[in-house]
Amino acid sequence: MLEIRNLSVDIEGKRILEDINLTIKKGETLILFGPNGSGKSTLIKAIMGFQGYPVTNGSIVFKGKEINRLATEKRVKMGLGLMYQHPPAIRGVKLEQIAGFLNKDAKKIKSLSEELSLAKHLHRDINLGFSGGEMKRAELFQLMLQNPDMLLLDEPESGVDIENISIMGRVLSEYLGKEGKSALIITHTGYILDYVKSQRGCVLLNKQFWCVGSPKEMFKTIREQGYERCKGCVCHQMS
Repeated sequence: MLEIRNLSVDIEGKRILEDINLTIKKGETLILFGPNGSGKSTLIKAIMGFQGYPVTNGSIVFKGKEINRLATEKRVKMGLGLMYQHPPAIRGVKLEQIAGFLNKDAKKIKSLSEELSLAKHLHRDINLGFSGGEMKRAELFQLMLQNPDMLLLDEPESGVDIENISIMGRVLSEYLGKEGKSALIITHTGYILDYVKSQRGCVLLNKQFWCVGSPKEMFKTIREQGYERCKGCVCHQMS
């Protein structure tokens, strides 16, 4: 589904990611850990092709096609979808308007809005005056309506209480259970691991991947011993 080959990314002359390699298979969910400032969000934005996150070396291959030079909107049309860590508020655009633009199936919009407890928010401006949990649910709502094959989730549970995590977790679990759906999920709290099935996790540290293993076991080690423990892992590089 997604293959990253010897990828390096520089921002304003500073090397953020250096010669990293990563493969995510069709139907696989990969969990990404790492301390603040390690380049996790940079990786996702580079995959999406955002301006200001140029690939200075290496390649990003999605569904067998190198996408380094593709515009973000073309990557989305190919099946990439992003859930922002900090979704913006958009005055003057209703949630129901963007929902109708993303998906023409009115029944789908209605059922998903109810599943994510957003039915009463459809007439409101996107994220304007929303709580943290409402913003994240609205972001996931829009992402699910796009029906991407590859989900890129940047800390979906940050700033969200347990009730909202439970709601989003159930929706994500059902979606990723569909045949062929893949995901790269960044997490700090580890709460999403209670809902999403994943056999593989990795740590991004000092511009590179340092460890590969069971996400729950890795998170337990990180919580008890910190990220420095990951440098001693025998699995330094991953593929």
